[in-house]
Amino acid sequence: MSKESLRAHLREIPDFPVPGILFYDVTTLFKDPVCLKEMVDLLYEHYKDKGITKVVGIESRGYILGPALALRLGAGFVMARKPGKLPADKISESYSKEYGVDRIEMHCDAITQDDVVLLHDDLLATGGTFAAACRLVGKFSPKKVYMGCVIDICDLPRVKEFPLDVELYSLLQLSETGDMKALGLKK
Repeated sequence: MSKESLRAHLREIPDFPVPGILFYDVTTLFKDPVCLKEMVDLLYEHYKDKGITKVVGIESRGYILGPALALRLGAGFVMARKPGKLPADKISESYSKEYGVDRIEMHCDAITQDDVVLLHDDLLATGGTFAAACRLVGKFSPKKVYMGCVIDICDLPRVKEFPLDVELYSLLQLSETGDMKALGLKK
């Protein structure tokens, strides 16, 4: 299997959640055991020599591949959660969304200054959640931070806070406008 095969297994849903949006549904990749293994293998190959000690999964779909990748890398897994989900002392970071402000949280003892951290989620669009997660992890002052995802919709404008100095790796780089034009959809 290859990245092209992963792309072929990805389901596209026009006009979801609102008209004009092309939704990339990664559940088709997660449910296929060959695709699931390929995604973990490809991510592992990219990160295996980077000294990753913690994988931070961003709620909620970052929890699917994050633990499998952490296991393969011999790293710990940490959850970046929505508010009110973590029981112990925590720190948080707020970020803007289209319709208001949201927040993510992590336990205060989740990361140390000796850690090399990989932030992982399924999809990168405008980057608001990734930017907030990066700021949150930065509060721990780890040695290094990486960002990784399954899909990067690369032609969407990123939020101004998006960390350009953090290495980003994605398995699939998609173009919202190109893919939508191919389907005959309007942007």
